[in-house]
Amino acid sequence: MEYKVITISRNYGSHGHELAQKLSERLGIPYYDRDFVRKTAAESGFSQELIDEDGEKIKIGTKLIEMLSPASLNSSHDEIFKAQSRVVLELSASPCIIVGRCSNYILREAGIPSFDIYLTADTAWRMDNALNHRVKKEQVTEQYITKKDSERSDYYKLYTGHPMGMAKDYSLCLDVGKIGMDRCVDIICDILK
Repeated sequence: MEYKVITISRNYGSHGHELAQKLSERLGIPYYDRDFVRKTAAESGFSQELIDEDGEKIKIGTKLIEMLSPASLNSSHDEIFKAQSRVVLELSASPCIIVGRCSNYILREAGIPSFDIYLTADTAWRMDNALNHRVKKEQVTEQYITKKDSERSDYYKLYTGHPMGMAKDYSLCLDVGKIGMDRCVDIICDILK
């Protein structure tokens, strides 16, 4: 495999976790997604609950308020991002798959080659197929998906300076709703051979 690290960015409900898990099985390398929170908590000293809540989303209005407040020169969002960046760099020492957390950008800035994947699907498909253990499927509405996408997009833009989902920031962009998960896995594995 030419790339030691694979990163997966995704729209909400496009199955980034499932793709990482299937790639991990096929390629024989670990993946990091939800367990990333535990590692970041250990690195930062913030609670897992706070990192889970703030670790990949931010409202621009919240960030502006934090920036204007003299009491918060180092916001929790910024400190969590710094800790996540350290964890991404630590994990990249060995072959692995990292889901989210601006990992494609963090690795590029550090000069570490990675194969960067962006997953998407149309809203209706994502509503039907949303995988989120904290939200029951009947609560996943179009508004909920739009909110989650907006949070991830704002977070990504804040810390990378780029809009999320721009093809130039990824090695490969896939519409999992049209292509199908198993075919996406096959395509990626064929490319990485």
